[in-house]
Amino acid sequence: MAVRLPRPHRDDVRIALGGLLGGLLLYAVGLGVRPADEPIVLWPDSRAPLLPLVVTAGCELLRRAMPRTALLIGTVAVTVDLFTRGSLATVLMFTDLMYAAVLYGRVATARRILWITGLFTVAGTVVPVAVWRVPEALLVGVGVGLVALTPAATGWIVRNHRDTAAAERLRAEQTALLAEIDRTQAVTAERARMARELHDMVANHLSAIAIHSTAALSLDDPKTSKDALAVIRENSVEGLAEMRRLIGILRDESGDREPSAAPTLDGLESLVVSARANGLDVTLDARHEARLPAPVELAAYRIVQECLTNALKHSSPGHVTVTLAQLDGALTVRVTSPYGDRDGPRAPGSGAGLVGMEERVALLDGTFEAGPEGAGPVKVWTVRATLPITHRTHRSPGTPGTPGTHGGTE
Repeated sequence: MAVRLPRPHRDDVRIALGGLLGGLLLYAVGLGVRPADEPIVLWPDSRAPLLPLVVTAGCELLRRAMPRTALLIGTVAVTVDLFTRGSLATVLMFTDLMYAAVLYGRVATARRILWITGLFTVAGTVVPVAVWRVPEALLVGVGVGLVALTPAATGWIVRNHRDTAAAERLRAEQTALLAEIDRTQAVTAERARMARELHDMVANHLSAIAIHSTAALSLDDPKTSKDALAVIRENSVEGLAEMRRLIGILRDESGDREPSAAPTLDGLESLVVSARANGLDVTLDARHEARLPAPVELAAYRIVQECLTNALKHSSPGHVTVTLAQLDGALTVRVTSPYGDRDGPRAPGSGAGLVGMEERVALLDGTFEAGPEGAGPVKVWTVRATLPITHRTHRSPGTPGTPGTHGGTE
């Protein structure tokens, strides 16, 4: 079965042709490394150097694909060339094979070549000096170092630089990938935050508009229609103001615009007054410290706002209770509203309100529950959120493991 050799690289083909043609040119002009009468020359025939030259040129074709094999064969060829008149092209191509074996070969092979060439250089220096005891014997070690150790050391240095560059390039790609992941996560988190804020700010006004416009269309009473239109206009103006403020912040690229103050628990009274103006019977019972952490106050305010919006859209006629109590380092928000069939018009809901409340509570590492309570015809829809006041580790929105049962529709 024939052995199929790998296809040589085009640069290796150029090196092999250049070395072969250079060696043939030196042979044509009669230039050799040693005179024919030197004792080391065992084959003084002028054609003897051609065989090692051709073999070494053939090894150059494998310098990249099979560097260790090429070096072994090239070593045999240059050893044979040592006992002929020799060719400078053969020696130069052998140094390139040594360089390529360290550069392209396995790491273990490269280290082994360095050790072997170093030992040969030392031996080529010490042994001739010890045997001949003349200064000229040092030239043997210099020759071995130039032919073997120098190209091997050069290949090792180039290999280290190449591996370092590859590692730095990989590290840069990984850093860019991590930066892109962070950017995507930041954009996703910001979009989710904007969606929550937009929903919480506008849903209340739009729900009131939908309820009262439906009532105005369904009831043939001029006074009722006039009152409904007044409520619609008030909520439209407030909703547009909120939208304009948010859009202004998003469009401001200079960063000079100061964001408006986040809602606090001091605004719950006006929130309840607005809900009563929209037709809800609401009672507020707030017992907490004068000042709580800003994230806790914002989350509690938005939860109450969303609960009142849902009560306006879905609850049956009846009393709505909002209770805030601070106990054991946590603020508990509890909102109850009548649960059952509503006789009046309803506003459509998408369920995003419950998701937004759950995410806000999860960001503070709190607990959230929402669902009907009670038995028989008398049921209430209860939303209960516990917000830790002390500093605790926050989780990202949607993190599994948040306790509580979530049900119903917005």
